[in-house]
Amino acid sequence: WVELLEEKGIRISMDGKGRCKDNIWIERFWRSIKQEYIYLNPADTVSELRQGIGKWIKFYNYERPHQSITKLLPAMEYGIVVAA
Repeated sequence: WVELLEEKGIRISMDGKGRCKDNIWIERFWRSIKQEYIYLNPADTVSELRQGIGKWIKFYNYERPHQSITKLLPAMEYGIVVAA
């Protein structure tokens, strides 16, 4: 499947060593979104799911403290300013 991706010009996010830690951050994110939102709020339509995921991602970045950055919000840690 790697060859097919490369033929289509799709960049592979792993470092090529095939280690379990290659995609650790995004895998953690997907686990969080599934356990904290999707499984708890089943959507009736794709549109409803997309809207809900968008709201959850805003919550994740602007309201939810993250243990890995000493309980700060990602928006604060990375200097993202939110327009009022």
